[in-house]
Amino acid sequence: MKAWIAAARPRTLPLALASIILGSFLAASVGRFSWLTFTLAALTTIFLQILSNFANDYGDAVSGKDTPDRVGPRRAVATGDLTKEAMFKAILVTALLSLVSGVWLLIEATRESGAWLFWVFLILGLLCIAAAVAYTNGKRPYGYAGYGDIAVLVFFGWVGVLGTYFLHTQSLGTWLLLPASAVGFFATGVLNINNVRDIETDAKTGKHSIPVRLGRKRAVRYHWLLLISGMACALVYSLLTASDWSAYLYVLSFPLFVLNGRAVENHTNPAELNPRLGQLALSTLVFVLLFGLGVVL
Repeated sequence: MKAWIAAARPRTLPLALASIILGSFLAASVGRFSWLTFTLAALTTIFLQILSNFANDYGDAVSGKDTPDRVGPRRAVATGDLTKEAMFKAILVTALLSLVSGVWLLIEATRESGAWLFWVFLILGLLCIAAAVAYTNGKRPYGYAGYGDIAVLVFFGWVGVLGTYFLHTQSLGTWLLLPASAVGFFATGVLNINNVRDIETDAKTGKHSIPVRLGRKRAVRYHWLLLISGMACALVYSLLTASDWSAYLYVLSFPLFVLNGRAVENHTNPAELNPRLGQLALSTLVFVLLFGLGVVL
């Protein structure tokens, strides 16, 4: 059981839920929040994140990308804590659970909107499942080619926030792309820390992440760009839409992102970056809660 819990990587769940929480807060700000929609969206997201973690564990082990030189947390299949066969079955189960939960969510959220909306979101959900699996699996895993950052921005930011908001409200707004991008940039920053930490081992095993392509010095600049872009998107949204000072509550979280950027810049020992992954994930959750509180006050 300890091996399965570790493979599920529970520390990644707050980051995965951040976009669902933010989309729901934004929906509540226009009086269209549904507890059932929120609960089912959160449950589906949890299943998808665990699916992604299982698939990543499996894919890295099968491809040989996880080696004894790896600095990050222990991986279940690569270390023999779980067999490849058991993990493959777990991937199928979590994929099925995410599909069932997602279909239930769509049935409830699109009940009065027509069948076309159900099918549009079902296709989007299937793409989420495919993206989770294909990150480190298949003939050409896109995570090994350096496209993981784009996927995180799209699914943890745009799809998560805007999709959740739409399921609550059956509408969208142009400026909502800004807070969605903010969360997406911060989530991409978490992936970047992971890749900066593993830059040497990834280079040896042929994993061409963005830090491997850029080199550590420019990867740190890229990290600062992600953090600053996220903060800038939030500020621009507030400047365009806010009518009260409370809408800027999230600014209180900015020092956490600055501390994270400085740590990534100054910590050259890969092992020192492990705590920064969780710190940025929790900082993103704090940002979302303060931002959401600000828009509903």
